Amino acid sequence: MPTLDDIRRVAARLPGSEERMTTGGAAWFVRRKLYAWEIHPWPSIPDDVRAIVASELVVGVKVDDRMDALALSEMAPDVFLRTTTAWNEPKVAFRMAGIDLEHLGELVTEAWRVQAPRYLRRELEALGDS
Repeated sequence: MPTLDDIRRVAARLPGSEERMTTGGAAWFVRRKLYAWEIHPWPSIPDDVRAIVASELVVGVKVDDRMDALALSEMAPDVFLRTTTAWNEPKVAFRMAGIDLEHLGELVTEAWRVQAPRYLRRELEALGDS
């Protein structure tokens, strides 16, 4: 099962990526924009989802649009959770136990791309990680 250290390894190769500890756990930012985070069982999360978050490692990532989030949750509803907050920005939460390392890398990298400015995306492409 992937861990937060696996996210750290992916994030470390993404230009401008920075990890910070928040009240909810580890979170990753690019140019002060959140792109991946450890989900904490806040009271505002629906009870059934909060029970999952309280018992296992769940991570959230930004996605390009709500259709991407919906497609992921329909593709693997046992891995990708329905919304965890009332925030309107496109995001998806997933159970780390249900993700393989390759897919984790794709999810984190794509979340970074959603938030990264164009010059950092070009820098990643120049490194050969397009």
